[in-house]
Amino acid sequence: MPRTLIVVFVLVSGSVASRAVVAEQRFNSVPKTGTVVEKPAKNEETAVPDRYRIQESEFKYETEFDRMSGPVRISKVRFPSPITTEVKVNNTVHGDYFQPAGEGPFPGVVMLHILGGEFPLSQSISNGLARRGIAVLFIRLPYYGERRDPKIRRRLISPDIEETVEGMRQAILDIRRAGAWLRSRPEVDANRLGITGISLGGIMTSLAAQAEPRFQNVAIYLAGGGLPAAIWDHPDPKLRKLRENWEAKGLDREAFLKQAAPADPLTYADRLKNRRVLMVAAKHDEVIPPKCADLLHQAIGSHAELVWLESGHISAALFLYSELERLVNFFNADKQVER
Repeated sequence: MPRTLIVVFVLVSGSVASRAVVAEQRFNSVPKTGTVVEKPAKNEETAVPDRYRIQESEFKYETEFDRMSGPVRISKVRFPSPITTEVKVNNTVHGDYFQPAGEGPFPGVVMLHILGGEFPLSQSISNGLARRGIAVLFIRLPYYGERRDPKIRRRLISPDIEETVEGMRQAILDIRRAGAWLRSRPEVDANRLGITGISLGGIMTSLAAQAEPRFQNVAIYLAGGGLPAAIWDHPDPKLRKLRENWEAKGLDREAFLKQAAPADPLTYADRLKNRRVLMVAAKHDEVIPPKCADLLHQAIGSHAELVWLESGHISAALFLYSELERLVNFFNADKQVER
């Protein structure tokens, strides 16, 4: 995402948010330390794929006040990942909590970032949503930001498909824990919990929502399904080289797709049939093939709203002003379903 477009979005999100009227600049207290009880969903055994199921457990968290942004109070949040890896710094989840003024109850949203890890984009959207009465916890995915050890090559997305699938499992369980933290907040309406992200964040939004029934409002941006097949079949020389490397390790197309299946949003897309789902895709996307967005929409079902932007993947940033309005309306919808 070009930095100039991020700066433009920071400015326009502030102008949109300035129309919000905050009666009182009062905030529920955010303790410096605390404990959250993470419980499985009521329908955990039937609604959650085996690899993403959880048992009731407790985790401790730490917070510290970071800054004020107009009527939004921003706090740093840290809690342990439920997965322990060999990369020590990766075992702590870092986030920013964008807290609206007032007692609520507000809708709660987990925000996810793009592949390149340009956090200002997600932070700006989070801030814009919070200014309009939506509590947002933006978290870093595994091996990003404070979770990345520069001396170790491990990354979330890797040419090693097994590493990628395991990294995504950690990310999904981290996101479920982020949802538990949001549900514990007194100003958050636990029955109006949502999740959103762009590009990689959109892919992870779909995967995490499929694994967490309590994410009732799911906004998927610039993402799709069937990407493992699209990557294998793509004629691009760099992707062809990857395919040759996988074949050298004994993976043919069928074996590769089977190994990559847990990281493909198509695999468990039926888990979203009872949710409010918004998909926003780009007609001329040069990164996520439009056919992949279509495939995911078809797999989720016709109840999902699909919006096509007249743009490419990067130029979709020009629509961020109107998309912030769309997100505000989507997450503020007064639909409450207890899970």
